[in-house]
Amino acid sequence: MLLNHLNPSIKALTVCILIVHLAFVFEPMTVLLFLIWTIAATFIFGRVNWKKYVLYFLPFFIFAIGMLWTTIAFADPSEHTNEVITVLGLTLPLDSFLVALALSLRILNVAALSLMFIFTTNTVDFILSLIQQLKLPPKIAYGVLAGYRFLPMMKDEIKIIHAAHQVRGVSQGKSLKDKLSQYKRFAIPLLASAIRRAERTAVAMESKGFTGDRNRTFYRRFFITKRDFILPGILLFGFWGAWFL
Repeated sequence: MLLNHLNPSIKALTVCILIVHLAFVFEPMTVLLFLIWTIAATFIFGRVNWKKYVLYFLPFFIFAIGMLWTTIAFADPSEHTNEVITVLGLTLPLDSFLVALALSLRILNVAALSLMFIFTTNTVDFILSLIQQLKLPPKIAYGVLAGYRFLPMMKDEIKIIHAAHQVRGVSQGKSLKDKLSQYKRFAIPLLASAIRRAERTAVAMESKGFTGDRNRTFYRRFFITKRDFILPGILLFGFWGAWFL
């Protein structure tokens, strides 16, 4: 699919630019139309599992509802007391409701743009593209990549430490306080294991000739082509179309 094969750096910059654009929009209809456009573009041009998408989108939706309610509840008294709207049996000042609705939809828009990037971008490709296109220092980029690779290993390490404690007869926590104490016991062996693994990785990288120099060769090269500008065109067209409707 188109979105899954675009240059990750161009995709990330497009998302950042659109989030900045959204920060200056306070009209709910524009934000709503662009939200629909973004979600539609994600599923039309990207290969995305809709069940996983809904699962990730749900927390942002709940947060947006909370933002809507708190913005209305703690809004300043309206100067236009005659302009009201009735929502779910509640009579609310129209201007406060519109501002709250715009803020909530803006949150959903940021979530939709972020999820579009996350679900259509390979993490390793993104890091390599940051080095090659945006000149991110290799020392930082490969450090982040190594940390990302370590996360699943740390999860397995916690299971091993937990099993070792069970074999030794260490009491397992049942209450919240006991569980917190239990994870404190896990922290030291987990940290020691992570340090040993980091040292081995550093030695392996040095032995392979890694110096952190920017002038290095890459097994996988990323380039910016004309096709990479299709996404900015689609999304900016949707944004400005929603703006002028």
